[in-house]
Amino acid sequence: MNATTWADIDAGIAGACGTRFTVESRTPVAGGCINKCYRVAGAGRAYFVKVNSSGRRAMFEAEAAGLAEIAATATTRVPAPLCAGANEEAAWLVVEFIDFGEATTGSMAQLGEALAAQHRVSARKFGWTRDNTIGSTPQLNPQNADWISFWRDSRLGYQLDLAMRNGAPAALLRQGERLAGGLAALFAERSVKPALLHGDLWGGNAGFDRTGTPVLFDPAVYYGDREADLAMTELFGGFSADFYAAYNAASPLEAGYKVRKQLYNLYHVLNHFNLFGGGYAAQAQTLVDRLLAEI
Repeated sequence: MNATTWADIDAGIAGACGTRFTVESRTPVAGGCINKCYRVAGAGRAYFVKVNSSGRRAMFEAEAAGLAEIAATATTRVPAPLCAGANEEAAWLVVEFIDFGEATTGSMAQLGEALAAQHRVSARKFGWTRDNTIGSTPQLNPQNADWISFWRDSRLGYQLDLAMRNGAPAALLRQGERLAGGLAALFAERSVKPALLHGDLWGGNAGFDRTGTPVLFDPAVYYGDREADLAMTELFGGFSADFYAAYNAASPLEAGYKVRKQLYNLYHVLNHFNLFGGGYAAQAQTLVDRLLAEI
């Protein structure tokens, strides 16, 4: 990035803090495969900066709003968002820099309890006040009083449409549409209440600060079925038995979760197909087949 962009980021930090700020050190750090990330420091303060192309400003603004939504609940620690902006060269997001450490004996249980508390934060409708992204894929969050139609249209249906454009096997698309038409059977005698979700809760988006306190980051926030967050924690691993025991003690999971979690993870597997292709189509087909056997 050129000096003008870093000067604009400096100005954004200064405006958000209400005091002058100039970067004195800038160090590249790991931050996933989508953005370039840096630790910047000056005047005794440090921040975490994500940078992408200038067209990604809305993505960063939505992420900042999601972090603020979770932070306002005082249930789970997140990096406090500071500012987002863009110029002709780049877009950026600046958040609190957290020095990560290792989990302590009780850290995973603390994370389970915190997530259960976050999920008790509710709203009148499913969805959210704005769209955001899941990875780099648009995630649509129209507010809807009906969970099944929200999931069918704004989650499963949207990913199936993308998969069709990306050359997914015809059988997967055909059976996926059949599944979309039969979702109600998976929710018999269960009423879903809107819960504040992280939305992209895999092991790479959770950590622990130097005291062992849990921290969640990189959210794809919306209000939905709490089981969707729990399902994703199982998709790629990284969460211990203590996490699940603590969550279930605070907010016991309901009958049928083991089936429904496959529906919720289908969304993420389809998204991975749409982003990366490869063997994710076969994994999605396996999930669809299992779900169709239940309806």
